Amino acid sequence: MSLVALYNPVCGDSTAKLFFNDQVLPLLAQNGKTVDKVLETDRVGHAGELLLSYLETVPGRVTVVLGSGDGTLHEIINSLSLAELKGVRAGGPPLSLSFVLVPCGTANALFSSIFPPQDPAEADYRLKGVWSFIKDASTIPLTLAITTLSSPPAEKKIPAGLVISAVVTSTCLHASILHDSEVLRKDLPGLERYKMAAQQNASKWYHSHVKLLPTASTLVQQYDPASQTFVDHSDSDDDNPIVDLYGPFAYFLSTVNVDRLEPTFRISPLARASPTEAASCDIVIVRPFRGKASMDTEETRASFVANLWAVMASAYQNGSHVGLKYQEDGSLGIGGDGEYVVEYIRCGGWEWIPDDVDDSAHLLCSDGAISHIPVGGRAVCSAATPTGDAGFKVYA
Repeated sequence: MSLVALYNPVCGDSTAKLFFNDQVLPLLAQNGKTVDKVLETDRVGHAGELLLSYLETVPGRVTVVLGSGDGTLHEIINSLSLAELKGVRAGGPPLSLSFVLVPCGTANALFSSIFPPQDPAEADYRLKGVWSFIKDASTIPLTLAITTLSSPPAEKKIPAGLVISAVVTSTCLHASILHDSEVLRKDLPGLERYKMAAQQNASKWYHSHVKLLPTASTLVQQYDPASQTFVDHSDSDDDNPIVDLYGPFAYFLSTVNVDRLEPTFRISPLARASPTEAASCDIVIVRPFRGKASMDTEETRASFVANLWAVMASAYQNGSHVGLKYQEDGSLGIGGDGEYVVEYIRCGGWEWIPDDVDDSAHLLCSDGAISHIPVGGRAVCSAATPTGDAGFKVYA
């Protein structure tokens, strides 16, 4: 087995190189783990290029000690998944790659989901993945969300793009936040830039048609907070398993592998608290018309902002947003006879078909990378978990 250390020196607070030199590499050496090569990225997309070049020179299993955030892992997975392996791996079996995660990014969603946080700033906590590797702990396979961006059928074009996510695929508010936060990155490198971008987009609603697709073994399921179980969606049965949802949407976010996007932001808490064996997405949806709103106006959008913030704040309270209901006065709370604010879905995939005239609804976020859905087109996302020894794994 080959062991590679790779870090992104500019991710997060730009301390990855220092942390590897002072903590990670010495710890590996002290425990008899010989690092065959140390790689440092110097531009966007470089991580995938570096690993691909290395993999084509060495046969067998490879483990990567990765110092980065979720974005660099996203680059690697997309680069290697779409590459035609050459060199010693030409014509060989499907790639199998294991990662030892060292959180050096801004949010570190995958790491903090696998290792629920204590104090994220402490070195001991950041080294949990390294210790799992040293102790020869088990690895877990990563489910991938594979999204195809298609042009209108009448144009008879090949798909406009394909993107693979290991954490989150989203539209609506989350995609708008990630899109706008890039402008703020230079002046606000930490989580503050996401909060500022959220404020800029809080009153937006997004018009789209959504199709929810079943898994290979189950119908589309919806979480029932009253029974604390997943049940078959009322609109999904053996004859018609696909569920259609119509907007406007305020929030649409789909995760794989994770229950949080920040150390304490448990947006999809059932993903790890109540996992499933089948490849699936956990989707969190907020549609304003489930409450008191019945018209899309500037006034109703503005008045709904408080509800949306209440949902986001409750996600920071150990994922309690899944139990919020609309109250008689239009506010949100626990209990009562109103509809649940959040539609928490578990399914095999989904289609997002944005209205042609709603530009913001055409944004798609994949692990922080922003794509644009063609006008008249759609995004089709499917969850997939590799079988056998193939695919990407992480030490847990």
